Amino acid sequence: MIKKASSGTVILTFLITLVFAVVAIGLGSVRIPITEILQTITGTSANDEYRTIIFDIRMPRVLLALIIGANIAISGALLQAVMGNPLADPGLTGVTSGAAVFVLLIMLAAPEYTSFIPIAAFVGGVIAATIVYALAWQKKGLSPVTIILSGVAVNALAGGAIGYLSIIYSDRLPASVQWMNGSLAAKGNNALLMILPYAIIGWIASIFAIRKANVIRMGDQVAANLGEKVMRIRILLSLIAVFLAAISVATIGMIGFVGLIVPHMARFLVGSDYKYLLPMSMALGALMLLIADTGGANIICTT
Repeated sequence: MIKKASSGTVILTFLITLVFAVVAIGLGSVRIPITEILQTITGTSANDEYRTIIFDIRMPRVLLALIIGANIAISGALLQAVMGNPLADPGLTGVTSGAAVFVLLIMLAAPEYTSFIPIAAFVGGVIAATIVYALAWQKKGLSPVTIILSGVAVNALAGGAIGYLSIIYSDRLPASVQWMNGSLAAKGNNALLMILPYAIIGWIASIFAIRKANVIRMGDQVAANLGEKVMRIRILLSLIAVFLAAISVATIGMIGFVGLIVPHMARFLVGSDYKYLLPMSMALGALMLLIADTGGANIICTT
């Protein structure tokens, strides 16, 4: 009975997200009726102006919001399982700031290598996560308090590195200011095509990692008693979480809050079983970031 209720809640949330995505496409300085949106998407509309606005401006931005919101929420859910800490998320644990340093290094110091930004972001995120683990590790395992303290330290270190890069490359800084603030504005099909393959890989990997996440959330001792390699599970889940967070940072910059709060909302609605928690986090993360971006875009009346 619980499984049916959980499945129904997850499906309903995905449907709500889909409906809001269609509504979001119609909002902006030029309002487009939902019927016209559906006709344009299905190719039955003859309005070229609407087609340009939908396919070249609004739909890529909406899809990016959905993908990145899902990425960050899944990343937060996995990190909370790995670290056994309800406050763990890509931002607080230093993953996003570590990725941001490496992305900014390419954007400012070597802009000719922008095609390597996703890889650089992943490397930066892995290095940051490794430092956090090394600082937080104790004889009895990971301590929730030291994880957060280590994350704060890594964030401070990364912040200093970002500040240093901003000073020595101040003449090139304007081109990266919007990215540094974490924004979906002016992001089009190129950004969407860049992140989509990576996101699909990350989602598939996270689906296959559901059983491992359920094992590790029960504690190291229980996992060891079940014959699982605890450290191997931690590394696997951490790599997936860092990968999803890093490609999101590489695309639009640092986005906070989603990875922290969404897994808790999902846990409240469907429980702690990652079979339901992970897809619920995915749907809620996509919905939350889409609502935030659509609200912000319409406040300043952009298309």
